[in-house]
Order: sequence, then structure tokens, then C-alpha cells
Amino acid sequence: MDTNLFWGIAIPFIGTALGSFCVFFMKETLNEKLQRGLIGFAAGVMTAASFWSLLQPAIEQSGSYGHFAFLPAFIGFWVGIFFLLFLDRAIPHLHQRSTTPEGPVTHLSGKILLLLAVTIHNIPEGMAIGVVYAGYLADNTLITAAGAMALSLGIAIQNFPEGAIISMPLRESGTPKTSAFLCGVLSGIVEPVGAVLTLWGAGIILPLLPYLLSFAAGAMMYVVVEELIPEMSGGTHSDIGVLTFSFGFTVMMLLDVALG
Repeated sequence: MDTNLFWGIAIPFIGTALGSFCVFFMKETLNEKLQRGLIGFAAGVMTAASFWSLLQPAIEQSGSYGHFAFLPAFIGFWVGIFFLLFLDRAIPHLHQRSTTPEGPVTHLSGKILLLLAVTIHNIPEGMAIGVVYAGYLADNTLITAAGAMALSLGIAIQNFPEGAIISMPLRESGTPKTSAFLCGVLSGIVEPVGAVLTLWGAGIILPLLPYLLSFAAGAMMYVVVEELIPEMSGGTHSDIGVLTFSFGFTVMMLLDVALG
């Protein structure tokens, strides 16, 4: 296996595992300001990655369409939005299922719903990695090894707070630290699996690369707007989320421009 490809797939998963490992250092509760800051940072990274790593290459690769070069990106973006909307409706979700007809969600079912919600978040990230590396392996001139690695690093940086956001609240609710850590780690498995499956279908993917890049961007933006922004800005301390969102956005922008 190509070394760049191996690390490109592995690094985002490592980011989730490292973030989940923070549970071993936490005190009794997860500080609300810290949680909002972590969510805001993750949202900023994902927003910047959606544009610089996915939408921009999709538009550039559609230059043969002339004035309609935006069309593949437009179509793919909206397909990604509706795909995540379908998953959001089809899979039980924390913010939708905080209660059931029988009453509040139990401790065990709450953990299951949390893992399902995180799986939804990670699907487009794994696909994005797979699509970008499929283009790189096909010697697409607009996708370099450094540019593909920038996306992987950006997602890994975003996954670090996400892993912490998963494992630490589980520990706060009474889950043993080791179990909370493993739940956080398991939540990230869908990313390398999604990347490998996407690469496996590279023969089909490459002719549709602009559509699929923008599909991943649309799916990621759905997650940002539907899940992360409400979490970072609701209630008090919304300014913290705004600041960390902006910081995450600029970090990913610098990574992509500097390495791409």
C-alpha cells in the first residue's frame, strides 16, 4: 500500500483515538465552556475543509463546462445534503430522541444513540478522504499528495475534540473510563472503513470525481449546520464557540493552502 495512502487513512482515526484518550485525564464533569469551544473548533475545520479541499477542486476539475463549471459542484453538494438528511431521518438521533413514548431515553440506549449520531457525522469525512485519495492515486493534477494529506490532517484535528466530546460526557454519566474511551475510539472506525470502500469503487468514482468531492462537502456542511453550530451557540457562552469556530476555520485554511 502507498505510504501516503496508509497514513492519509489512518491519521484521522488516530485523531479520534487521541481525543477519546482525554477521558483518562478528566475530572468529574466536562466544563461547558470547553465543550462549546471544542465543538466550535470542529465546525470551523469542517467548514474550511468543505471549501478548500472539496468544493474548490470540484469546480476546477469542471473547467470544460465553461460558464457552467459550477454545475457538478452544485449538483453534488445538494445530493450530499439530501443524503445526510435521509440518514438523519432514518437513524434514531440524540436530539430527536431525547425522550420516547415510554419516557426519557435510558442510560444504555442514550449511549447507543450517541454512537449512531457520531456515525452520521463521520460518514462524509471517511468518504471525503477516500474520494480525494482516489483522485491522487489516479494522478489527478489538481490533487497532490500534500493536498490530500492536508485534508486528512484537518479531519484528524477536527476528530480530536470530537473524540473528547464523545468519551468525556459518557464518563460524566457514569460510564467507566476504559469503556468511555473505547466508545470514542469505535465511533471513528467508520472513517477508515468509508475511505477504503470509496477507494475500492475508484473505477466508478473517478469519472464522477467533481460530483463526489462536492457530495462530501455537502454532507459535511449538513453536519456543521444541523449539529455543530446549534451546539456551539445555544445558551450562554456562544462567543466562545464563535471564536473557536473562526480559529478552526483559519487552521484548516492555512493547512490546505500551505500544503496544497
